[in-house]
Amino acid sequence: MTHSTTFAEAANILLSRRTPGTKAARLATALRPQSMDDALAIQAEQVQQRRDNVSAWKCLLPIGENKFMVAPIFSDTVQRGAQCSLMRDNNVVRIEPEIAFVLNQDLPAQSADYSNAEIDNAIGSCHMALELMQARYADDSGVEFYESLADCLVNQGLYLGPEIDKTAAYAASTMQINVSQSGKKQTFAGQHPNQLPQNPVYWLINYMSKRGTDFKAGQAIITGSYAGVIALDFDQQTEIEYQGIGHYQVEFKEIQ
Repeated sequence: MTHSTTFAEAANILLSRRTPGTKAARLATALRPQSMDDALAIQAEQVQQRRDNVSAWKCLLPIGENKFMVAPIFSDTVQRGAQCSLMRDNNVVRIEPEIAFVLNQDLPAQSADYSNAEIDNAIGSCHMALELMQARYADDSGVEFYESLADCLVNQGLYLGPEIDKTAAYAASTMQINVSQSGKKQTFAGQHPNQLPQNPVYWLINYMSKRGTDFKAGQAIITGSYAGVIALDFDQQTEIEYQGIGHYQVEFKEIQ
């Protein structure tokens, strides 16, 4: 893939799939990204084509050579409050419990690395958060990594929960996570995939900054699930607890 028109066409198709019940085939061969740069170019085209902005990012530390986990999360899909609306996926609510780091100052693109201290100072608050998941490729599609990356890594949105203590968030390598619905309780021995949840933030800011991305005050960054994907029901009062850190209630409503 070498032409911006090809990236734009791929982006348009991927955006059109952000609808309930989507389980699509792979992109046409000519539209498939073949590299990190291709996949990120398609992501950037989606940002340009949408009417909203980027209000959040998801990331992990790199999982291999030229296999980086990074994707924008769009403003219209970021939610707070007593209810959270999302599309059904595999007939259930699918969420990942994470910690969100919210910037309170801009970090403009630059060629030099920001120090960890500079990034820490730019983080104004930490929150319990849920990544909202939607696998838009069919299970038997044979989709490969760069195609999934171009499609923003199964993300359909973000729920921002209550603020938590920043020191506790920075120390949250492990924690028990309890999720309760209608008397049914699921308990997870939560462990962050990159040891500490702030570690991927440092990588994301510096990697994307060198690519020309400006990070803005108010944007949130999530950095990996403590319990993988959790399946839940719609229309049930749900209590989510990060033991020793915080808890809240939310009800999931289906977008149809």
